[in-house]
Amino acid sequence: MDQSVAIQETLAEGEYCLIAVQGVLCEGDSRQSRLLGLVRYRLEHGGQEHALFVYTHRRMAITGDDVSLDQIVPISRDFTLEEVSREGELYILGSDVTVQLDTAELSLVFQLPFGSHTRTFLQEVARACPGFDPSTQDPEFLWLSRYRCSERETEPTTRLGWNSAPGTWPGCARIGGGGPSFEDSRPNGKGLLVDQSSWSQDKPENLLPRQNKSKSEITDMVRSSTITVADKAHILSMQKFGLRDTIVKSHLIQKEEDYTYIQNFRFFVGTYNVNGQSPKECLQPWLSHGVQAPDVYCVGFQELDLSKEAFFFHDTPKEEEWFKAVSEGLYPGTKYAKVKLIRLVGIMLLLYVKQEHAEYISEVEAETVGTGIMGRMGNKGGVAIRFRFHNTSICVVNSHLAAHTEEYERRNQDYKDICSRMQFCQVDPSLPPLTINKHDVILWLGDLNYRIEELDVEKVKKLIEEKAFQTLYAYDQLRAQVAAKAVFEGFSEGELTFQPTYKYDTGSDDWDTSEKCRAPAWCDRVLWKGKNITQLSYQSHMALKTSDHKPVSSVFDIGVRVVNEELYRKTLEEIVRSLDKLENANIPSVSLSRREFCFQNVKFMQLQVESFTIQNGPVPCQFEFINKPDEESYCKRWLNANPSRGFLLPDSIIKIELELFVNKTTATKLNSGEDKIEDILVLHLDRGKDYFLSVSGNYMPSCFGSPIHTLCYMKEPILDLPLETIRHLTLMQLQTEDDGSHLEKPMDIPKELWMMVDYLYRNAIQQEDLFQQPGLRLEFEHIRDCLDTGTIDHLSASNHSVAEALLLFLESLPEPVICYRAYRSCLECSGNLTASNQVITTLPACHRNVFTYLMAFLQELLKNSARNHLDGNILASIFGSLLLRSPAGHQKLETAEKKKAQEFIHQFLCNSP
Repeated sequence: MDQSVAIQETLAEGEYCLIAVQGVLCEGDSRQSRLLGLVRYRLEHGGQEHALFVYTHRRMAITGDDVSLDQIVPISRDFTLEEVSREGELYILGSDVTVQLDTAELSLVFQLPFGSHTRTFLQEVARACPGFDPSTQDPEFLWLSRYRCSERETEPTTRLGWNSAPGTWPGCARIGGGGPSFEDSRPNGKGLLVDQSSWSQDKPENLLPRQNKSKSEITDMVRSSTITVADKAHILSMQKFGLRDTIVKSHLIQKEEDYTYIQNFRFFVGTYNVNGQSPKECLQPWLSHGVQAPDVYCVGFQELDLSKEAFFFHDTPKEEEWFKAVSEGLYPGTKYAKVKLIRLVGIMLLLYVKQEHAEYISEVEAETVGTGIMGRMGNKGGVAIRFRFHNTSICVVNSHLAAHTEEYERRNQDYKDICSRMQFCQVDPSLPPLTINKHDVILWLGDLNYRIEELDVEKVKKLIEEKAFQTLYAYDQLRAQVAAKAVFEGFSEGELTFQPTYKYDTGSDDWDTSEKCRAPAWCDRVLWKGKNITQLSYQSHMALKTSDHKPVSSVFDIGVRVVNEELYRKTLEEIVRSLDKLENANIPSVSLSRREFCFQNVKFMQLQVESFTIQNGPVPCQFEFINKPDEESYCKRWLNANPSRGFLLPDSIIKIELELFVNKTTATKLNSGEDKIEDILVLHLDRGKDYFLSVSGNYMPSCFGSPIHTLCYMKEPILDLPLETIRHLTLMQLQTEDDGSHLEKPMDIPKELWMMVDYLYRNAIQQEDLFQQPGLRLEFEHIRDCLDTGTIDHLSASNHSVAEALLLFLESLPEPVICYRAYRSCLECSGNLTASNQVITTLPACHRNVFTYLMAFLQELLKNSARNHLDGNILASIFGSLLLRSPAGHQKLETAEKKKAQEFIHQFLCNSP
């Protein structure tokens, strides 16, 4: 997720966050999460200045409410930012990168996640430095005066710093010194080009330049929380790959079998749903049960923390607790290094490797996908780590899919969402992101939540007692869905020779004796996809009793392609020689299968895709969609080209998909006619010509993205109205009270809102997990069509889908229920119900009516909390950010504002009229 958006919401006019990265501030033994944003300010005379804004935050920063400004470090001449390694620390590619920020009086150490995003961040910081030219005027940073703390205002402005050390002035960075050329580098056998140059600068005693350590000094690996790092500083400052390098890499991939051989390595893959518990027992019976120490550990957890704080915020102490428990449970007598840890709320994945394999791990990236309510919450979803081991690409996915026996379609949708949305940046930024399926080996583990159906609880237990697992497996939902090719197509799973791993009474081996008496099920699974994979074991571990699940493990021998250095050199020499013949080649040219694209009947949040192919000629070429003059992007916001850039070998073909998707940010102007489904794309060839592609189509207006007052004046369904009427009503100004200028009196609230709330009131007042569990996408599309055509009598959808549609409706309103102009007043009077009611009375009548109507409905839900398990805090958290939204560009430097918004809504929920 792009967290620079959250930072941008806190900035003033003229300030722009170029890029943000989440890291860890290291102060002694303390580790504190921080969000670093590179902010640019354009000066009136045409120049620009930069500063690093450092924020505290409590979760993945989605909006400005989630961050709080900690300090600002102006990027002046004495600013340095260098990659460092603590003395005694090992190098392993893929571990977090340690950087030291120094100014005249300030020194900070951060750990940043390894990967292309950190590389880009450090590149941008390097570009932001003013340089050493004495003729250039020193930056003055007058624009930062608005951030000065009151107690510092008495200090001389010529030496005032905007950070924790008064008098500090940061300056010019020393990052890498530019990217390596092909001639100055040699392949390292791991699919990357390694810069052989080295450099050094003075450091504090305990910090050493990474390039100063020789390989002979790498003598030990740790299996604790120490993070080992790799000798890959050049990657973090590497410029865009040249055409020659790209051609070499492409040919090397094609000829891989000429210089590699297959070698087996032992992989341990484990999954454990810990039900929000802290570790209470040693994990060795699960992690170290084999006779041979694994070469690689892939360990996944689900439900790490079930608290509301973990659901709505990012931090949890359980992460450190279970990380320590795993580190202590690895195979005894063997030393391992942690390559990566990635977590999304309660879903966590850990990757460890043996000491001797550390230098052969490269290209490590980690990503998360939340599939919870509105596709945002991370209580369900997946996390993944991808990496290259020797010359084989591997992707490990840990997922927690939707619960409940009847929700198998929702689980299928979660799986598809994770596959489509999980994307990893490549080392070469000119290449498109990698998806899960673009790897040689895929290991998928987790609580997939597929249940046993068509059998009652007692029949299931009887078959388990008889160890008739194959008979029981015939009723397994995952087996049925895989057979129907609905999920995991091309994946394999070992035979289930162990009893179901869910659900047990915590602390025992007894089946669930609670009121719900859940039927046993194989929720916890391990699947794989790829060549040269042999499963050696697949089992549960009954000895562990911490959770209501039992952990599962699978051990594999995986054939990995290992580079023969001598054959590699010969292959490389042949490729380089062949490139000489291309030096004087003609300019590149391509042919496109089509240049005109028409998207018909485009609908809100319904993806449409049109594709075409690019056929290359005899000359290798790089292509990219480029911006048109005076435009910020190569296409309009509702359109995307995938891939938008790439490389073509001679006579090769690539498929390009144009994806059109209208969401809350683009729907309103399409409804009003201010924007149309029309665009021109420019496809540019490096050293070649430009090609122009025409995009056209029509948009079906929707209540989603329409203003409240507009909908109140629409007595008929929106799709029954003429386009000119929709345009007129959408552009109509919002008035505090009806001035009588309209011929017809508006409805009190939008009929579409009433339809959804009425449906939920009649069908879902006692629905468990309402507004917390997502619905189905196809059902949302059906709901949208019913609302837009007025055929609500035909509505047939789950309660969760209607609830999510209601939230999406509120989120898509261009002016929130509580108008932007009332935002500050609401925060100021939160906690004072009388004053808060007074603010509500100042809203336009239609907005006031909607707010009152929604509060009455939510109060009815709370009256049934014994059945639906909702409480005021949950509803205030969900609806607070939808009903009370900050104005665009509004300053939000305190996370306390979000709490005030929730408190404002909470007081109405808990004080019935």
